[in-house]
Amino acid sequence: MMLPGEKYFGEFESVFLFNGAMPTGVTVSETGRIFICFPKWGDDVKFTVAEIVQGTLQPYPSLEANAVSPSNITTSFISVQSVVADGKGTLWVLDTGAPNFSEPIKGGAKLVAVDLNSNTIRSIYTFTEDVVLPTTYLNDVRFDFRVGKAGYAYITDSSSRGPGAIIVVDLETGYAWRRLNGANSTSPDLFFIPKVEGKILMNRNKDGSTSPFRLASDGIAISPDGKILYFCPLSSRHLYSISTEALRDRTIPDMTLQDYVKYWGEKGASDGMITDAKGNVYAGDYENNSIRKILPTGVMETIAHDPRILWPDTFSIGPDQCLYFIVNQLHRQSRFHYGNDLRQKPYSLLRMKIAESPAPTF
Repeated sequence: MMLPGEKYFGEFESVFLFNGAMPTGVTVSETGRIFICFPKWGDDVKFTVAEIVQGTLQPYPSLEANAVSPSNITTSFISVQSVVADGKGTLWVLDTGAPNFSEPIKGGAKLVAVDLNSNTIRSIYTFTEDVVLPTTYLNDVRFDFRVGKAGYAYITDSSSRGPGAIIVVDLETGYAWRRLNGANSTSPDLFFIPKVEGKILMNRNKDGSTSPFRLASDGIAISPDGKILYFCPLSSRHLYSISTEALRDRTIPDMTLQDYVKYWGEKGASDGMITDAKGNVYAGDYENNSIRKILPTGVMETIAHDPRILWPDTFSIGPDQCLYFIVNQLHRQSRFHYGNDLRQKPYSLLRMKIAESPAPTF
């Protein structure tokens, strides 16, 4: 006799399977090109940024751009956590400059603009030491080209051992500053105990020692009009937002800025987030193998729940009105299992039809 079991739902399909290094980021350009990134966390990463071309991974924009040496720390990709196509011909590459979560290599943490027409690096934004701290881990980025002369970028610092923050970048001048530095909304929830595949997720080291899994602000999404920035710590189930105008207004002191943060409630513990053209936010729930849709009213619904959604990482909405997402079994890495790597290849890029377009940036 069959006993009743858990209900699974949501239609999705596989776009690409990864049998090599573990991916974290995906983005789909306005012309349907698909880009992937592979941070250097211990896997054999041949190139940290790639494009999927005719069913194969090609280093992007070139193998040379992915080859680091002490002489080209600033002009090459070291360990990329996030790639974002902006809808207007540019691929933005967020380089942590911090392989294996090390202190960022001096001059290595950067935001790089690659021209998708010529496939060449157009501009590089590096950060001062008061913006990228020794503890900083640049995680994800969103853009708005409707403000300032060249637009603004908003980056999450998902540090595991220092203050979380949102880093604001004026793309005209390259001037950047930290906001909500160490605020409750950008910090790990100290009462949060993550449970994935039925087991508590924590750092479990080879020597038998353990520590809580605590990462700061990670997921980030921007409203279609560019006026609201949504964000969440990785070690938390909470969703927050803030007016981008307040973030850019440097006359508001950081302590006062916390009063501008809006709390949206629990959405589940998420890694990546993205918004569509109607202002809906899509967020993963890595504890429940699920994907949530959060309406502008705050109403939340689960649009996919499936045992194959093993750690939904980054999201992107393509011109085909599909939600693309990386599933990479992040929680099965050896650092959570006393040095035993429990990941099973392949990792995957999946997509599901949502019948919505990506949020515009301009």
